[in-house]
Amino acid sequence: MKITRHIPNAITSMNVLCGVFGVIAAFSRNYETAFYFMLAGAVCDFFDGMAARALKAFSPMGKELDSLADMITFGLLPSIMMYKTMEEFHPGQWYSYIPLIIVVFSALRLAKFNVDERQSENFIGLATPACAMLCGSFATICKIDIMNIAGPVAQSTWIIPAVSVILSLLLVSEIPMFSMKFKKGAEAGLKIRRITFLVLSAIAMILTFALGRHLVYAIFIIFTLYILMNLIHRVLAK
Repeated sequence: MKITRHIPNAITSMNVLCGVFGVIAAFSRNYETAFYFMLAGAVCDFFDGMAARALKAFSPMGKELDSLADMITFGLLPSIMMYKTMEEFHPGQWYSYIPLIIVVFSALRLAKFNVDERQSENFIGLATPACAMLCGSFATICKIDIMNIAGPVAQSTWIIPAVSVILSLLLVSEIPMFSMKFKKGAEAGLKIRRITFLVLSAIAMILTFALGRHLVYAIFIIFTLYILMNLIHRVLAK
């Protein structure tokens, strides 16, 4: 058996490690480090698929391993980050545990994605990496910007639980959400939404660095825009 067939699974395994190290950092309330591990996991998640296509090394095992890796990095890690953010200000309170539902709905989302043949080009419901990036950046902002607007957000008894519930419902919703897979034959409206999103993302990045702010602000804005664009399109389409 050619060793190149194992390269995609090796990259996916790195995603698993990133998720595990991120969870360890999150339990230590080192959310910035946890978020960087999440980003590293996202890079691995991107390149394992690219490697599988380039090497023609697709396998049922690789598909299942990818979902298990995503479950840790994009399901467990963001839910722990949100939970620890709540627990820091409301220790022992029942509502501090509400963010943990994200990991449950992430599992449902990943299982649904594996058997749903409609999601080969675009998504039905919010993808787990997008949910994770929003949660991870949100928790990190609450940690590093506690003296400003993030302070009241982190100390609120309902904002983080409410965000967790909304994101969990979006994960298993039937709302179409565009992917960034540019393929020939895509409808013009879809191309416009993708290009608009890329332009807005670039603007968010430029403004963030121009203002001397942390990278997490740009990530938070980008994925908030992504969700809002899809929700607005859904409403207008109806």
